[in-house]
Amino acid sequence: MTQEYTKSQELLERRKNIVANGVGVFNTATVQKAKGAIITDVDGNELIDFAGGIGVVNAGHCPAPVVKAIQEQAENYLHTSFNVVTYEPYIRLCEELADILPHGDKTKVMLISTGAEAVENAIKIARQATQRPAVICFTEAYHGRTLMGMSLTSKVNYKFSSGPFAPEVYRIPFPNFYKYHGSQSMEEFVETELRRLKDSAHSIVDINSVAAIIVEPIQGEGGFNPIPQKYMEGLRSFCDEHGVMLIFDEIQSGFCRTGHWASWQHYGVQPDLSTYAKSMGSGLPIAAVVGRAEVMDAAGPGTIGGTYIGSPVCCAAALATIQFMKDENLNERAIHVGKLITSRMEKLSRHYPEIGDVRGIGAMIGIEFIKNNDPADPHTDLCSKIVKGCAEEGLVLLSAGTHKNVIRILCPLVITDEQLNKGLDIIENQIRKHT
Repeated sequence: MTQEYTKSQELLERRKNIVANGVGVFNTATVQKAKGAIITDVDGNELIDFAGGIGVVNAGHCPAPVVKAIQEQAENYLHTSFNVVTYEPYIRLCEELADILPHGDKTKVMLISTGAEAVENAIKIARQATQRPAVICFTEAYHGRTLMGMSLTSKVNYKFSSGPFAPEVYRIPFPNFYKYHGSQSMEEFVETELRRLKDSAHSIVDINSVAAIIVEPIQGEGGFNPIPQKYMEGLRSFCDEHGVMLIFDEIQSGFCRTGHWASWQHYGVQPDLSTYAKSMGSGLPIAAVVGRAEVMDAAGPGTIGGTYIGSPVCCAAALATIQFMKDENLNERAIHVGKLITSRMEKLSRHYPEIGDVRGIGAMIGIEFIKNNDPADPHTDLCSKIVKGCAEEGLVLLSAGTHKNVIRILCPLVITDEQLNKGLDIIENQIRKHT
């Protein structure tokens, strides 16, 4: 039966007339209600959600315990500002985060509202802890749209005509094995990239002026690129050698997406500071900086935070979300979901050379499209056609990558196998149709 989109088209037209053009339109779906992995649009069509609100609803849309916790907290108090009046949900959430994301012998936490704020505050903490100004980041990185976030972000379209950017930010190549290894083995490639990292201490910035290196263990917007294990270990050693704070940005990869609370836990490499947001609150705006206590406490009173530093309602949502994730064992579920996606996409890649790579950890899976079997020749048009075609078949999907040639799958982890396979059927159908 043909789906009807009249009301959706009317809503999108109203959006066009009143909302600033700079606000992104990544997909033309609308929503009237959502539950689990299904979005019902304003025309009553049911859509399978493979975008998850850009990785925000790992626990699914409107999990009942989270909705209940929000309602109960809203009846008590909505806002006092934690700076002014202390409340228990903030403290309990910090305790919970320190328990599941331990950083050394003693861990401390601060809460804010967004991922970009978490990044800004992590940089401020690192600078105060080291008394140094410079920050090293990576190509293909995404860290937000605030001034420091934009400065750290590599992708040009997120910061077009928005300079001047924050000073003392230095960028080095991300160790993207798929794109750049050439004829090198993984071992040789990592050796080369670690040598490049060490050379940056002399050729790009004086390492004695570097406060922090910030990196996504698995790049999100950059195309779901995981750091090689040995590079991560070398990065930790390099930071230890030079007294540099290592910051992991886990905003898209955290909270069960990869089969752990944070992707760095797969690597067995511990950061000094790490940042979280997105799926921590099931859609409510809450974020965190977690770190070694001595590093966190280096920030002077009043220098970090803000008015909305961990809304009590958002704290309640986050606490209920974490408990729901534990009860439903979503870390284990992520491994199952990821294996199912990877198995099907790798099988498909054997028949379609346009699928250059299928990669990821847990349920954070990217499918990269290329031309002429060349990783340096992105097939952006094909990826765009697949995403658009999937939308027409009732699947909400997002692209990623510097050239938007990577399909990223961020479905809610509560998705049923039936729903997941139906969504993958749609992707397969579109790949066959357009190749």
